[in-house]
Amino acid sequence: MEEKRRYKRLPIQLNLEVSEVFKQDNDVITDLNAEIHVFDISKAGIGFTTTTYLPEGYYFNATIVLEQSDQKILTVVKILNVFKMDDGTYRYGCEFVGLAGIFNYLFDDYAKYIHEEE
Repeated sequence: MEEKRRYKRLPIQLNLEVSEVFKQDNDVITDLNAEIHVFDISKAGIGFTTTTYLPEGYYFNATIVLEQSDQKILTVVKILNVFKMDDGTYRYGCEFVGLAGIFNYLFDDYAKYIHEEE
């Protein structure tokens, strides 16, 4: 199968909490308190699992801090796809929306950090 992703996905162990998701037409779902477990990250987006269903096409705000950096990345994440797993959890593929290119060096540094740890 041919890889179509623009950027290499990097493994990561990161936990975030999503309290609300929204669409551009001001449709908002609140009080979710969904704990998500991010398992990979790239310059383009994240992959994560959660026990809470989050609808495709919705967005949420995220603050991401990569392991080797104290720099906070504030971004909007768009849910692109969802897959229900056999164990009842949901696996998501998401993209960053409007993430400034100035943060690219953080992902490059993280990739180097991971390879040094191996």
